[in-house]
Amino acid sequence: MGLFRRIRGGGGSRPGRAGRGDLAEGERHLTDFARSRRGVEAYVEPQTTVTAVTVLLVAGDGEWTRRRVPGVRAAHTLAGKLGIPAYDAAVVGYPQRMRDYNRRQKEQGEQKG
Repeated sequence: MGLFRRIRGGGGSRPGRAGRGDLAEGERHLTDFARSRRGVEAYVEPQTTVTAVTVLLVAGDGEWTRRRVPGVRAAHTLAGKLGIPAYDAAVVGYPQRMRDYNRRQKEQGEQKG
């Protein structure tokens, strides 16, 4: 019937349950992002009870993107393959330029509306 599965949040919502196609598409997106921007750094975010391991790429101007990866090692391997530095977000936090970028985007949105 599936009633209890829905109540417990089962199905594809568990951490680490991304399909191979989703992961491959995520890696393509991250690769495209890193190659089309300057000063990109990777911030590896640990698995939580609600999310799988993710990698956050932040460009020099603060623009950012986030995608799931198979694990912490895979995130660091991808960063190495892209030739960009990788940091553990839980240890070093997020760069100020990312927060500044988010603030600028919010201000631009408020000016338009």
